Amino acid sequence: MEYIFLVFLSLILLLSTTVYGVSDSEYAKLLVLEKIEEQLEKVLVLEDEIEDDFLGIPSWTSQHGGKVLVNVDSFGATGDGIKDDTQAFVSAWNKACDTSTSVLLVPEGRTYLVNATKFKGPCAGNIIVQIDGTVVAPDEPEDWDPKNPRIWLVFSKLKGASFQGKGVIDGSGAKWWDSSCKRNKSNPCRGAPSAFTIDSSSAISVKGLTIQNSQQMHFIITNSDSVRLANVKISAPETSPNTDGIHITKSTNVVLQNCRIGTGDDCVSIVNGSSGIKMKNIYCGPGHGISIGSLGQNNATSIVTQVVLDTAFLKGSTNGLRIKTWQGGSGYVRGVRFQNVKMENVANPIIIDQFYCDSPKSCQNQTSAVKISQIMYRNITGTTKSAKAMKFACSDTVPCSNIVLSNIDLEKTDGTAETYCNSATGFGYGYVNPNADCLQSSDKETHIDMKKDAEQKKNTGSPVHTEL
Repeated sequence: MEYIFLVFLSLILLLSTTVYGVSDSEYAKLLVLEKIEEQLEKVLVLEDEIEDDFLGIPSWTSQHGGKVLVNVDSFGATGDGIKDDTQAFVSAWNKACDTSTSVLLVPEGRTYLVNATKFKGPCAGNIIVQIDGTVVAPDEPEDWDPKNPRIWLVFSKLKGASFQGKGVIDGSGAKWWDSSCKRNKSNPCRGAPSAFTIDSSSAISVKGLTIQNSQQMHFIITNSDSVRLANVKISAPETSPNTDGIHITKSTNVVLQNCRIGTGDDCVSIVNGSSGIKMKNIYCGPGHGISIGSLGQNNATSIVTQVVLDTAFLKGSTNGLRIKTWQGGSGYVRGVRFQNVKMENVANPIIIDQFYCDSPKSCQNQTSAVKISQIMYRNITGTTKSAKAMKFACSDTVPCSNIVLSNIDLEKTDGTAETYCNSATGFGYGYVNPNADCLQSSDKETHIDMKKDAEQKKNTGSPVHTEL
């Protein structure tokens, strides 16, 4: 379908050029579109490729045998939500991991209190973790394992593992949020645990689970390849600080499908070292939107490529589709498409911010920046809370380039929506509302972008933005 679309568009542009005498800039636009499609070619077939990775992983239900059942209750778990069941979970994991045809079962109708734990592989076979009950974290920060201050449940070095069920993973984060410096500036700023982490693993499937009230981030995918999340629900109050829904870092070939996310921070955040990310049928709200970044903090080099969001509904979020980078960083974001997205009462529906500054102090203007190019927004509709429905706030020294808008219709319910541009170039085709004439592309800029990922020039001074 994407290939047919590109061929059709190519014919239109070619016909326009030959028959109506349109300038060669139309060819430059076509070249940009081809470059974006080339970047995204792998992502478009990613879902099928990952499905192949899971063909050798048998499913399991309580009605079917053929697997060795390892029940946490058999290892001393009480499931009353009061007694610490951490050691029972560790013992059950060790048994299941050492058994080639195992299912680790967390039974329904019970609540298990588990402290910070690392569940390590590799395992003897394709382990299935069936979570039908509720797993809760200690609700007192003082009771947290001091050896693991930033993690709760970590699964690492696995291959071909499945996490599934109708259960709930509850971080009991309320007291962590109350002690956050973002909620009360008199509190010291400190990190808090993330609820569920997949680390250094491949061919991982997660489906049906609910993760809620995390101390900070809910679900992290790090240093992993071929991970698929389906029908996962993530929730926390809108006022909970730093509670990102799904955070992807240093990972490749990740598919998020049919996920419903509402938190106090980004619904999805994609950061350095990530590529081949496909999101489909995503509900976001409340939260800070679907974000690439932040990138480039502390002068770091950050790279994100090949990201597709196809079909999403965002409601009441403080951002919509966002790319955010710090001044002073380097690297690039390239080959991104956001398409078929409906917005309802969203602030900053489309935003690129190269002056991101999530800090109590003003951030210093710096010359270098993460290069942002080949970004497409297609079929984006709905309502905005902000007058600036589209905002491209880019670096004067490393501008954003090849921003493509197609079939955009964003209305402000109580006024007129507009587009803001600073050092951003690109073009639109089809219907684009609000008007985005402030994106002005040229052949020169197109060719420069294809030859060079980032340019460093003398900074002329730019506005500083804070967290939205």
